[in-house]
Amino acid sequence: MATLNFCIGGCKLIKGLVRTTLRIDNNLKTRIELLAIKNNLSFNKMLVYIIELGYNEYIKKFDKYYEMLIETNKVMNLTSITEYDEVIIKHFIDSLLVVNIFDINQSKKMIDVGTGAGFPGIPIKIMFPHLQITLLDSLNKRLNFLNNVIDELGLESIETVHGRAEDIARKEEFREQYDLCVSRAVANLSTLSEYCIPFISKNGKFISYKSSISSEEIQNAKSAIKILGGVVVEEKTVHLPCSDMDRTFVVVNKTNNTGKKYPRKAGTPSKEPL
Repeated sequence: MATLNFCIGGCKLIKGLVRTTLRIDNNLKTRIELLAIKNNLSFNKMLVYIIELGYNEYIKKFDKYYEMLIETNKVMNLTSITEYDEVIIKHFIDSLLVVNIFDINQSKKMIDVGTGAGFPGIPIKIMFPHLQITLLDSLNKRLNFLNNVIDELGLESIETVHGRAEDIARKEEFREQYDLCVSRAVANLSTLSEYCIPFISKNGKFISYKSSISSEEIQNAKSAIKILGGVVVEEKTVHLPCSDMDRTFVVVNKTNNTGKKYPRKAGTPSKEPL
């Protein structure tokens, strides 16, 4: 079994997430105080110890995910990135960079459109177990892999759905049912918006992960996003720790319900972007 040795930036990111997801209510505070007395430690030292324990549990899940990804990749094309450190940085940490622009604790139900090998959905689920998550992909064998990952990691309140976004978004049980939609899929922002925005409820958010994006692409997408019931509220570039790469996030707020004619039939959004 691999041992996860995050770069310093990655360690800080994961530990920071553990701290933010550990809510210190009065009941938990009392329990920590009792543990501190029992173990002859100060409250703060006991809290740090608990955070470290939680951190290690997260790391075990990422380790197992890496092992399964690489093993399955031998018989199925899941990723061209296979070196341990590269997967940690370019898949796991990259998936979690969204916390730099949005407090995921505010969300309850998320869909990852075009999830592929589970990015960013699985890393987000590991770090934010309260989220109810749907992983959507058009390739069933990838979803079989993800179902195995979900079972092996003991993840709950997470499902996989097979189909094209244009078809699934027309189904009542998925349309406008999520307060957050994320996607690392490689597509023109106008096209990606037509795939994603129909899934979001009014006042929800769509966050697109882009490796690079021109001002022209964003400008062209703004009219498409408006047609679909959204508005671009933020564009932010975040440096990927331990690399020479940046990730640009485009954040869309859903202000109106999406018209019934969208998304158009499968294939049309990519061939004829709005």
